[in-house]
Amino acid sequence: MDKLRTHEDCDLAPTPITALASDHPHGEHIAPHRHTRAQLIHTLSGVMTVSGEEGSWVVPPGRAVWMPGGQDHAIRIAGDVSMRTVFVREDARAHLPQACEVIAVSPFLREAIVAATRIPLDYAPGGRDERVMQLILDEIAAAPRLDLHIHLPRDPRLMRLCDRIIANPAAAITLEGLAQEIHVSARTLARLFHRELGMSFGAWLRRTRLLLSLPRLASGASVLEVALEHGYDSPSAFAAMFRRLLGVSPTAYLQQRED
Repeated sequence: MDKLRTHEDCDLAPTPITALASDHPHGEHIAPHRHTRAQLIHTLSGVMTVSGEEGSWVVPPGRAVWMPGGQDHAIRIAGDVSMRTVFVREDARAHLPQACEVIAVSPFLREAIVAATRIPLDYAPGGRDERVMQLILDEIAAAPRLDLHIHLPRDPRLMRLCDRIIANPAAAITLEGLAQEIHVSARTLARLFHRELGMSFGAWLRRTRLLLSLPRLASGASVLEVALEHGYDSPSAFAAMFRRLLGVSPTAYLQQRED
């Protein structure tokens, strides 16, 4: 792998698909920026929270976020992140995804991405290097899509409430209390949540708290600490929601991360 390779090199390379390896320490914040090419942003370790105009996507190991070209986004790092990014030019293939989404990264796709970071930026067409890059696009197209999106509303009143909850996920929150703050009835606020976010207030709160917990788990906090910090009454309640959304228990997730 070329140690001098940069994001700009990958954006401007003569080949349609390129890849980059980069390492980022816990707590780093990558300021809002954009790339000409679409990106598949994957992490081998740690957790990334990728934020754009449509909300935030939480990306733990075994997952990747697809970011279309030309879209502003910022990245927060939790735990030491080994980021592996694939850059895809618009003409690399027809029918590339047009919106941000999180996909499951199989062990096969993971190894292909890692291999791609060692392929020269000026690889020759028709050879093994190009086939690896095309295989990555095949696997992206076939990968399961995952809902790890922190949905955010457009209504400014609701946005203020959601921002405050995200800033302090352990705070005691009720629909009635929030409704009083913006001078509407609880029923009106419930309808507003459904209209803006496509789910009930309770469902949004549980999902958001759980997704916000992933960076804390990545930083080394215990399951008990994380559960209480994110508004869960007990580790068992937290573990049940964790398993429902991610398919594994918090303990199994942490073990996967260590592996």
